[in-house]
This record gives sequence, C-alpha cells and structure tokens, in this order.
Amino acid sequence: MTTRRKFVQGAAALASASAIGALLPTPARAQSAKLRIGMMLPYTGTFAALGTAITQGFNLAVDENAGKLGGRDIEYFTVDDESEPAKATDNANKLVQRDKVDVLVGTVHSGVVMAMVKVARDSGALLVIPNAGANAATGSQCAPNIFRTSFSNWQPAHPMGKVMYDKGHRKVVTLTWKYGAGEESVESFKEAFTKLGGSVVKEMYLPFPNVEFQPFLTEIASLRPDAVFVFFAGGGAVKFTKDYMAAGLKDKIPLYGSGFLTDGTLPAQGASAQGLLTTLHYGDGIDNAKNKQFRFAYAKKFGVQADVYAVQGYDAALLLAGGLTAVKGSFGERSALYSALEKVKVDSPRGPWVMSKAHNPIQDIYLRRVDGNANEVIGVAWKALEDPARGCKMA
Repeated sequence: MTTRRKFVQGAAALASASAIGALLPTPARAQSAKLRIGMMLPYTGTFAALGTAITQGFNLAVDENAGKLGGRDIEYFTVDDESEPAKATDNANKLVQRDKVDVLVGTVHSGVVMAMVKVARDSGALLVIPNAGANAATGSQCAPNIFRTSFSNWQPAHPMGKVMYDKGHRKVVTLTWKYGAGEESVESFKEAFTKLGGSVVKEMYLPFPNVEFQPFLTEIASLRPDAVFVFFAGGGAVKFTKDYMAAGLKDKIPLYGSGFLTDGTLPAQGASAQGLLTTLHYGDGIDNAKNKQFRFAYAKKFGVQADVYAVQGYDAALLLAGGLTAVKGSFGERSALYSALEKVKVDSPRGPWVMSKAHNPIQDIYLRRVDGNANEVIGVAWKALEDPARGCKMA
C-alpha cells in the first residue's frame, strides 16, 4: 500500500492537468440536468496535498451515492487556486460566471476563501467551504448561501488554551504565519488561555509561506517560556517540527498546536512530531462505525490513509447529498434548499454533527497525541463546541 509519505511527496505531481483530471469524473457537459460543481482548491504549492485529500474525500462520498448527489448526475469544473489570494476573485468568477456552476466548493487558504465568500455574496452562488476556517465566513460575512463543513479558525485552537493551562503552563510564546488562519487561531487560543489566568509573553509572526524559523527558535530559547503554541500546516508544519527538534527545544520546552500541525504530515515529520499534543475535530482511532467504514474505503480506493482534510471533503458531499435529496435535487427554490442544508445531520467519520445558525459545524474537538504515524485520540477536549459567529447577521 502506498504510504502517506509517498502521498505527501507525490502531491506536486497531482498538479498536472492530467492528474487533476484523474481525480474528478468528466461526464459530457451538455446535459442541463447535471449538477455543475466548481472545485476551487490548491493542487500545487504548500497546500497541494490538502486540496487533493479534500477532492478525494468528496469523490468517495459521491461514489457511495451511486455517482450522484440528490439523484442528479454531476459535471465538475476545476481550478487550481494555488493558495494565491491575488488570483482568487478571478478564479471564483470564472467558475460562477463562465462555467455557470450550481455549487462552488473551496478552499484551503483563509485569504483565498474570503474572496470566494465575496463572490458568493455578490452572485448568490451556493458556496460550500471544505477547509478554510476564516472566522468571518460564518461571522461578519455569513450568508444564507454560505455553508462550511470544516471549522472556524476559532474552534480547534480554543480548547488548547484549557489543555495547556491544565498541564500547569502559565507563561507561553505563540508563533504562526502572519495570515488569517494563523492570526485567528492564536487569538482564539489566547482568549481561552488568558481567561483562565495564563499569559502570552510574546506573539511571533512570519510571512506566509516563509519557513525560515531559526531566528524565532533562538528567541524562544532565550525567553524560556513554559510552553509554545503554534499554528502551521502542510510543508511548513513539517519543517517547523524538524527545526524545533534540531534546535534542541523539543525536550526542553513543550510544543503544542491545533491539529493541523500534525495532520497529513506525520510520515514526513518522523521523530520530530512524536508525543506532540494537538486539538482538532478529527483524529485517528475515533471509535464509530462510520469512521471505520470511511477509513477502509478511502485506503482501498486511494492507497493512503485518510486525514482530516479527506473527512472535510467527504462531509461536503454528504451535506450536499442530504440537502439536495430533501428538495428532490431541485435548485429552483433556493430558500428551500438552504433550509434543507441547515437541517442535515451529517453522519461523519468525526462523529455526527449539525449546522449552527451561522452555518458552521457544531462538533466535538478531540485531544490527540502523536504515536508513530497516527494522531491518536486520547480524549474530548471540548464537547459540541459551537463557533461564536461574532458579527453574523443572517439575512
């Protein structure tokens, strides 16, 4: 079986047109009855592996629904967004205006998704977000036609504040990329940690996707905090944990993070990630029938183990299937479809979840420990956590 290491290393290869095409079915375009789905995800760059996993998870759910959603055949249109905010508006408009998609699915990068949110709000297109956690998407920019199947940036990091405080840490340093996901994750962690009485002695930032960590590691060593909280994902997460260990900090200053620090990256991280504690809405070893079935089917179909990104893509298709089935596949009355999507109870590998009023999952956040190539769930850090959706005024 192909290892996850091979999957991560091979992500760049999936960026080619032929590889992307292989991920997505390509039925004939002319039939008006087909559901037109625009997939706007990263297939190259830092987050290529994440975009691929989301796509594969989505495809698996469609396969399990006999190749249809809500009884309708599917036609896919794809755009590699390259995790590039400057290109995001044009890319989203191509799918909505040129390709006339019924559903826009994307993306990973918070900066890119906010451009997609604006396009969705301006055009009225249905947007399903399978990863990017920008708080505003289900906060100040929430809308009846915008749904998320992943998390808000506030959610995964918030419980870690309590976890670290309960571990006896009182003075910590934070480090992340200076972009939406990183800044919002640190702010949420800090909110929980300081409310309990802890203090953040220094917040450190570097430009995305810079991975020159050494100056920050030198400063952390000199500050000697009780612990460090970080937000990194993908290739940046791999380099950070390796650099942290190489600097001699791993055994001296405990490292924590939201679960993206170690999800989908463990084979490449090797010893540098062992024993790390993270919080996330998914993890290995969740003991429910759906997760066992999902992981078996995913590994059989794609030759790799599923991660949180695959789950979020899978759930995006499950959400659409549930909503469209309730309205018999019709997009004619959008308010009826949105109402149906709001009522779907998603039977997810992460555990069943429902939508909040702001269209973000209400879900358990798990505490995980890295053991070998697995993020083993060792407990529930926060039960049924709902994003506060600050500023959301649903029209």
